[in-house]
Amino acid sequence: MTAVAAVAAAAVGAVALPASAADHHPGRHHRDTVYISSVRYDAPGRDDRSNRALNREWVDITNNSRRPVNLNGWTLADRDGHTYTFHHYRLAGRGTVRVHTGYGHDTRGDLFQDRNRSVWDRSDTATLRNDRGRFVDDASWGRGDRDHRGDRDHRGDRGHRDGDHRTRH
Repeated sequence: MTAVAAVAAAAVGAVALPASAADHHPGRHHRDTVYISSVRYDAPGRDDRSNRALNREWVDITNNSRRPVNLNGWTLADRDGHTYTFHHYRLAGRGTVRVHTGYGHDTRGDLFQDRNRSVWDRSDTATLRNDRGRFVDDASWGRGDRDHRGDRDHRGDRGHRDGDHRTRH
């Protein structure tokens, strides 16, 4: 076979492969990308322990994949062990849900922990686990952070560079 024929055969073979086969990596499984995208741990305004004040404290969970992800049985917990369990909730592809601390009516974009006390402290960690208890993501703030506003955009964390918001463990 001549060099020209070999190059032509290789080009035709590469073009003829479907995208899914060309992108397949043996031994790797496609994983949906669900992560903690933002946290408000110290809500603006007066902290009078009212439901309104509690619902200004929240954690955003984002799904970067195109497919919805069933979060039934997933948990969101703080460092002290306060745990919220997702029940019958499907996070849309390319969607975000805001998990508020206080009481409210769950919707597609807002869920409520139905708590009467603040959960997220000035120095804390929010940890997201799947329905098997496996670590998915976390976000930490306080202790040396320069961000004193109480809003934490997880995308700016060290170790979450270049748009990758997953913690590596």
